[in-house]
Amino acid sequence: MIRCLGIDDEPLALKQLVTYISKVPFLELAAQCQSALEARAFLEHDTVDAIFCDINMPDLNGMDFVKSLLVPPLVVFTTAYSEYAVEGFRVNAVDYLLKPFGLQDFQRAANRIKELKELENNGPAVNGSSAADNSQLSSLNSQLFLKTDYRIVKVSIPDIRYIEGMSEYLKVWIEGEPKPIITLLSMKKMEEHLPPSFMRIHRSYIVNLTKIQEVNKNRVIMDANTYLPIGDLYKDAFFAYLDTRFLGK
Repeated sequence: MIRCLGIDDEPLALKQLVTYISKVPFLELAAQCQSALEARAFLEHDTVDAIFCDINMPDLNGMDFVKSLLVPPLVVFTTAYSEYAVEGFRVNAVDYLLKPFGLQDFQRAANRIKELKELENNGPAVNGSSAADNSQLSSLNSQLFLKTDYRIVKVSIPDIRYIEGMSEYLKVWIEGEPKPIITLLSMKKMEEHLPPSFMRIHRSYIVNLTKIQEVNKNRVIMDANTYLPIGDLYKDAFFAYLDTRFLGK
């Protein structure tokens, strides 16, 4: 069971939230609170796996409350104000439910929490793991979960063609998809979660080396319409890699 905390200063909204929690078999209501201060007091002596939290509350709003937690659980924000959406995205919320929302929307957010908890609970391989366990772990290690448009999407790492940096966001271009996944993430953080088959070739580009079709002077050609520059800082490492794969004189 996933223990969760419901927080809303409006009694009717809180009642609805509690009702929705009771309708999801894998959720267990640990407590319901009518303010962030009440929730903070509860968390001082108890823990939960997830929080469903209103944003616009007196004394301490939900966003600042979550930011104040040293180790925040998974968070789904609920609010009637759409202008909080981007900020909710920045504090790494699992989902963002715009009031009034129905049980179907709530179930979607709950399913994302469940998926993330299952991924977290799988943990690293240990000695004595069965072949099936190791196979499952290998499959998990070939996947990433990226947040985009207040959804969390699963991405198969081998299907990533290249990654393009743009300020605080990344465009993740996937094989066979006309549009990229846009996610709030740094290039450095992304690099840490990619296998050696990916290489940084420019301050704004990481490429899947298996997807390169051609290298022409200081450009990597991914397809007939996609030409990526090779930056001076990354040129030596990239061409050193090519030398290890180059056949000919």
